[in-house]
Amino acid sequence: MAKTLFITGASRGFGRLWAEAFLQRGDQVAATSRNVAGLQDLADTYGATFLPLALDITNRAQCIAAVQQANDHFGSLDVVINNAGYGLIGAVEEVSEQDVHDVINANLLGTLWVTQAALPIMRAQGHGHIIQLSSVLGVTSAPAMGLYSATKFAVEGLSEALSQEVESFGIRVTLVEPNVFKTDFGGSSAVQSQTIAAYDQVKASLWGIPAFDPANYGSPEATVPVIQQLIDSDNPPRRLFMGRAAYPWVEQAYTERLTSWQEWQSVAVAAHG
Repeated sequence: MAKTLFITGASRGFGRLWAEAFLQRGDQVAATSRNVAGLQDLADTYGATFLPLALDITNRAQCIAAVQQANDHFGSLDVVINNAGYGLIGAVEEVSEQDVHDVINANLLGTLWVTQAALPIMRAQGHGHIIQLSSVLGVTSAPAMGLYSATKFAVEGLSEALSQEVESFGIRVTLVEPNVFKTDFGGSSAVQSQTIAAYDQVKASLWGIPAFDPANYGSPEATVPVIQQLIDSDNPPRRLFMGRAAYPWVEQAYTERLTSWQEWQSVAVAAHG
């Protein structure tokens, strides 16, 4: 059966690719971007099944209005994909106050505002699926990616709680955690902080992590059948990696964490009193 989707950040990258793929298979799509001019070709091609919406996801009132407009237009809201956001590249000491405010507003608060806007609609209709674009960097982190990771770690915590809060209403929540793909994530879509020369060497170590080896970058087109399978599932997972490099990296990171916790467990228990 055709589904109705609301996708943020749909002017390029995953958002654009997925919006077009859903339209091609007969779904209805409301797609948002700060500038909807880049979505006009989809509007011309797909007509009434496509609704382009100008949206600044950092504006809560705009998020509420856009989600409501999509629901009013199509009469239902089956799936929300919180895809909008961007990368911030810089060591923790390097990022400016404005850098930090902006990336939290977009990556965390934008996701929260759209989610809050969708929940009353989904509760009333008794079903829905919220897909949060996290990242492998929402599960472990790397040099120069600390603030970006902080936003995605926050989305992970928010969404894990949310999934437990809304399950009884028939609403499912999935965190999608891609490794690096051949999109514009690290290019014009990203913000580069100011630089401090003392961090040059440690930031360069980022490229020694297999997940950041260009040979392991995923093909965006290969995600299309995966995201379609995800929204069609009657029992979607709470978390889903995308790409071959994410799981091995996280497995290694969690093995190291468990080892450290186990080594210090007697000290931890002593703190109980």
